[in-house]
Amino acid sequence: MNIEKNRIEKVEFYEPVSLNNRDFKRLSEFIMSQYGIKMPPDKKTMLQSRLQKRLKKLNYTSFRDYIDFVFSPQGQNEELTKMVDAISTNKTDFFREKIHFDYLYSQGIDDYLEKTGKSKISIWSAGCSSGEEPYTIAIALNEYNHHKRVIDFQILATDISSGVLENAMIGIYHEDKVAMFSEYLRKKYLLRGKDTYKHKVRIVTELRNKINFQRFNLVSQGYSGLGMFDIIFCRNVMIYFEREVQYRLLKQFTQCLNPEGYLFLGHSESITGYTLPLKQIKPTIFRKI
Repeated sequence: MNIEKNRIEKVEFYEPVSLNNRDFKRLSEFIMSQYGIKMPPDKKTMLQSRLQKRLKKLNYTSFRDYIDFVFSPQGQNEELTKMVDAISTNKTDFFREKIHFDYLYSQGIDDYLEKTGKSKISIWSAGCSSGEEPYTIAIALNEYNHHKRVIDFQILATDISSGVLENAMIGIYHEDKVAMFSEYLRKKYLLRGKDTYKHKVRIVTELRNKINFQRFNLVSQGYSGLGMFDIIFCRNVMIYFEREVQYRLLKQFTQCLNPEGYLFLGHSESITGYTLPLKQIKPTIFRKI
């Protein structure tokens, strides 16, 4: 089939394209196999809605031709990451599930340093979205350095979406996103924007330099090249995966986690029913044993 055949020569008005069951099955099975994201039939409308802009951008009048393009060598190179960006859910906030950061600051880091004797900590924020999580981690550890004892730390922040990673690296947010910051934190960690950046803030360079942002597919890429970590955050990510995929990811995380290291999960995620070398310290906080 010539995948260029049914492109629109000129679009004056764009009529939303319907996603039929056959094309949904093709696409949902691909998304599940490559990215582990669950796409049951009740997600068809959501998938159709999220991809409309891509079809319009490329002037496709059918999902069949769009999917053929995505699966082609050219599409794999040019469109696949854009499609993933479109279908990814990227809901996050600064200090989301604040109990995790409070625990690290008040007890978790002290306990870990006492057990291991380390002075340098490596952290992985898996599924970091637009960066609020790794920046919050950096704030918590920086405050620990200022008020307790000095440790060196570095954060790897990964996500499957190239689009959100680009925004995360820049570290610019609307001031509404930092409404929960105290005046102390605002003065210390935020730069206020001017002119075209009015009502926006930027994370200070000191914190941005502590984070390495990198695209990574949790389901289909190998973990060995990432290194070992003392703390792993993977919160509100596994809820989108099938149970078998969740177990596979948890096993990978524990293999990348140093002994006595911490794994933080989201409030609706659990390791119940899985055989893993993890001990629950608090709800959604686990230590490798």
